[in-house]
Amino acid sequence: MKKLFLTGVLLVFVVLQTLAAVSLDDFLTRKEVKEVRTIQNESTFERILEVMIEQPIDHCNPDGGTFRQRVYISHVDPSKPVVMITAGYDTKYYYTSEITSELSCNQVMVEHRYFGRSVPDSINWNYLDTWQAASDHHRIVTMFKELYPGQWISTGISKGGQTVMYHSYYYPEDVDARVPYVAPLNFGLEDDRIYSFLDNVGSSRERRKVKKFQKMTLKNQEKYLHAFKSFSEDKGYTYELAGGVEKAYEYCVLEYSFAFWQWGYVPLKKIPGKATQPAEVIEHMNRVAGFDYFSDQFIIEYRPFFYQAMTEMGYYGYDLDAFGKYLKHVDNPIFTFTIPDSVTISFNDELSVEIQQYITEEADNYIFIYGEYDSWSATAVTSTGNTNSKIFVKEGGSHRTRINNMPEEQKKEVFNTLKSFLQ
Repeated sequence: MKKLFLTGVLLVFVVLQTLAAVSLDDFLTRKEVKEVRTIQNESTFERILEVMIEQPIDHCNPDGGTFRQRVYISHVDPSKPVVMITAGYDTKYYYTSEITSELSCNQVMVEHRYFGRSVPDSINWNYLDTWQAASDHHRIVTMFKELYPGQWISTGISKGGQTVMYHSYYYPEDVDARVPYVAPLNFGLEDDRIYSFLDNVGSSRERRKVKKFQKMTLKNQEKYLHAFKSFSEDKGYTYELAGGVEKAYEYCVLEYSFAFWQWGYVPLKKIPGKATQPAEVIEHMNRVAGFDYFSDQFIIEYRPFFYQAMTEMGYYGYDLDAFGKYLKHVDNPIFTFTIPDSVTISFNDELSVEIQQYITEEADNYIFIYGEYDSWSATAVTSTGNTNSKIFVKEGGSHRTRINNMPEEQKKEVFNTLKSFLQ
C-alpha cells in the first residue's frame, strides 16, 4: 500500500512538473523579454534564439533602473535538462557546451552584466559585484524554470567558472549540478601562490629557458623596443593606461611566463634566442603573452573584469625580485592601473575565504576541472572537504583543458560523475 502511495505521489509530481512548463513561444511573450532574434540553427536544436532580458541594475531595488541582459536559448524539449553557461564576460560568440552535447539537452547562455550588450546606459561600478551578478543568474533560473522545470546544470570557463561558484554560493538551491572549468579561487590582489607555482611547473630545464628569454628581452630592451613599437602601431595598440610604451613592454615581458604556462600554445623549442631577429622575437612574445592585454583598447573594453578582480575576485602580479635589476619602468606588479582614477576601490579579502569554506563544507554536486600546467591552477580549488564533489586535473593540461580533450578514461569518469549527480 505504501509503495502504491509513493508511486502515486511521484506520478502527480511528474504531471505537475509537465504542466508547469510553458511553451517557448508563450515564454517569449513575458514582459521581461524585450528582444528576440533567431540565429543560425544547429540540427541538434529545434531553435536557437538571442533574447534580451530586462534586469534590475540593483536587485535590492527592483523598481529602480534596469538594463538588458543578453541570453541565448538553445531549445530542444522542455522535458529535458538545461545547461546554463555563465559566460563571465561578453557572449560575442555563441557555442554549444560539450555537456549540452553529451546530454542532448537544452542550453541557456548568459552574458555577464556590464559586458557586451548587457550594459546599463550609465555605469555605476557599485552594482558590479558578485552578489548582483549572481542575482541576475538567480532571476534567470527562476524565470526559465517555467520553461524548463527539470534538472539544471551550471557551467562556465575561467571567469565564467568563478561565476558558477559565486552563483551557487549565494543561491545554492538554483541548480542540481555545477561544472566550473579552470576556475581560480584567488586570495588577494596579488595571490603569491602564482610565484611558487611558476617556480615548480614543468621541468627545471623548461623553467630555465622561459626565464632566460625574459631576461634576454629585458636586458636588451633597446634592441627590441623599436620592433615592439612598430608591431603595436600596426595593430593600433596604445599604452597610456599602462604608463607608456616602454612600461607596457616590460609588463609584456613579465607576463610571458604566466601566459606561456597558462595557454601552452608554443613548444619550448620555439622560444627564440639571441641570434633571432628582433621582429621575430616580438612576434613570438606577442603570440605567447598577447600585447593587446596591456593596450588601452583592451583595458577599456574589459574594465569590468579588472574592476571585479580588484574588488572581489582577486588576481595575480609579477615576481619583480627575479628581474629587478633589469626593470627600468615597472615598480608595482598590481593591476590597479586598469581602474579609472575617479573610481575608488577596496578589496574584499573575506569573500574568497567564505567561498572556500562553502566548497569544503556544503558544495555538493560540483565537478572542478583544471589543467596541470595552467598558471591559474596555482589558485585552483584543491579540496572538496566532506562533500561529494570531485576535482579532475588533466595531466600536462593548460587553460584550454576541456572534458573532451582529457584522456578517454578520465573523460568517461567526468561524465559518469555528472550523470550520477543528476540521478
